[in-house]
Amino acid sequence: VQLQASGGGLVQAGGSLRLSCGASGRTFSVYGMGWFRLAPGKEREYLGAMRWTGNSTYYGDPVRGRATISRDNATNTMYLQMNSLKPEDTAVYYCAAAKSRNWYFRRGQQVAYDYWGQGTLVTVSS
Repeated sequence: VQLQASGGGLVQAGGSLRLSCGASGRTFSVYGMGWFRLAPGKEREYLGAMRWTGNSTYYGDPVRGRATISRDNATNTMYLQMNSLKPEDTAVYYCAAAKSRNWYFRRGQQVAYDYWGQGTLVTVSS
């Protein structure tokens, strides 16, 4: 499975951004997908996830209430819509895919995911 994240850029605080994650290859083997981010000086942080079969979504504390994860089935693309952006949201954002049926139980952990995109940089200016 290959993942391509895009949509990052420079945005002002309070603004919105939609990130995309295109999946290709053996996507039929995917059970779930997630979003993480890595900010300078910090550990990679879980933002949310969704079941690849079905539409259940889950959110991590950093974005809960101001983010929406969705998917376009026709293009195998997952999205992360983020609103009310803050300077502390500045980071490289990664998407990931899991091939284990049990990924759900560890969906907030990097080890649950087998494939990673290259990351897209989001910079939020104050």
